[in-house]
Amino acid sequence: MIRPLARLLIGGGTAAALAFAATPAAAQQDPVDGTCAIPGGTRLYVNIEGLKDRTGRLKLELYPPNETDFLRDDTSLKKENKPFRRIWAPMPASGQVRLCIRAPYAGTWAVLFTHDRDGKNKFNFWEDGAGFPSNQKLGRSRPKVRQALVNVGAGGGQITIKAQYLRGLGGFGPLDD
Repeated sequence: MIRPLARLLIGGGTAAALAFAATPAAAQQDPVDGTCAIPGGTRLYVNIEGLKDRTGRLKLELYPPNETDFLRDDTSLKKENKPFRRIWAPMPASGQVRLCIRAPYAGTWAVLFTHDRDGKNKFNFWEDGAGFPSNQKLGRSRPKVRQALVNVGAGGGQITIKAQYLRGLGGFGPLDD
């Protein structure tokens, strides 16, 4: 079970917030491959750039668009009948990385991307990567919902997220900075 975010944050660090967000639990899911093969919902295609390598697997999560629910335990969200989606996808050996997640309906959503490099289903802030639609440098602070917001229209949508990894004392940032 995932604990509330407040219990995991130590000094408000990004690493703790990402460790929380990347911990697996039961969720309403699209197909494991992230292609949106199952009908229903509104498709959001996410192009991923700046990956450190082609190891492990990829994850997208879709949260309600408010600070209270963003990065919150999905079990609690489901108990309160709040929408949440998660997909896992294998890492392609080469080429463009494009994932798809289905929003329950058109509107504004908060999106989290993680690169699970070691395949352990738990965020390792020393190795794993993360990113949000704003592509702002994450640094060391807990991500804000405004960094993760995306509008998914009735016809779906497409965004690009730049992966970020721990870069010393400055916290998380893209590799090409």
